[in-house]
Amino acid sequence: MRNAIALSALMVMCIPTTANASIVKKSKSGICHSTESSYYSRTKNFTSFSDLQSCLDSGGRLPKGFKAPSSSKQNSTMVGSKYKRSYFGHGWADVDRDCQDSRVETLIAQSVGPIRYKSSRQCKVESGRWVSSFTGQTIYSASKIDIDHVVPLKFAWERGAGDWPQSKREKFANDPANLLSVEASLNRQKGAKGLSQWLPPSNQCQYILRFTRVMKTYGVMLRSNEKRDYSKLRDRYCG
Repeated sequence: MRNAIALSALMVMCIPTTANASIVKKSKSGICHSTESSYYSRTKNFTSFSDLQSCLDSGGRLPKGFKAPSSSKQNSTMVGSKYKRSYFGHGWADVDRDCQDSRVETLIAQSVGPIRYKSSRQCKVESGRWVSSFTGQTIYSASKIDIDHVVPLKFAWERGAGDWPQSKREKFANDPANLLSVEASLNRQKGAKGLSQWLPPSNQCQYILRFTRVMKTYGVMLRSNEKRDYSKLRDRYCG
């Protein structure tokens, strides 16, 4: 029975899958091999990436004589597609692999009081002291907090993020400049709304300035009517 299971597992491993065939391989020498590379199948020891741009962003380089496809071609399957959270990475990233993902790191960074963890490993936060920038209210339980994307992911997707490389979308989704510890109820009320549709009950000017600063940093492209509306909102709340 054990031999049969082992044989079945071996057969499964030998079947090429779409996911394995589409990954980009970064060799030990730092060369990024996509499926178009003549060395792709021969590269056995590698670090995998979801796309070529992510591999290059990590410090990799192209094989000699190989030209990368244009960014418009790389993202052709994305442009025009409906928003999916996975386009910005699968949940919160743990970039430094210390077991604290970007949600936890945001909670730690934005707490104005001592942090209490759920275990001695310090991977999850149980409590702290957070002052919501949406209301000015103090929150003590981490379970009552959502980490808000100041510029929502769906909002950005509909305004050009579909043209970004995957690495840029994931950076955007986990950038501390775009993250706030706030009441879960208000974050869900906000959803994917922009400034014209939603503003927090308090600190509207700070929110507007942060929203527009993040958009400028990443090149989120406003529609013509939004540019006019946002300028009026800034004048109204920030004087």
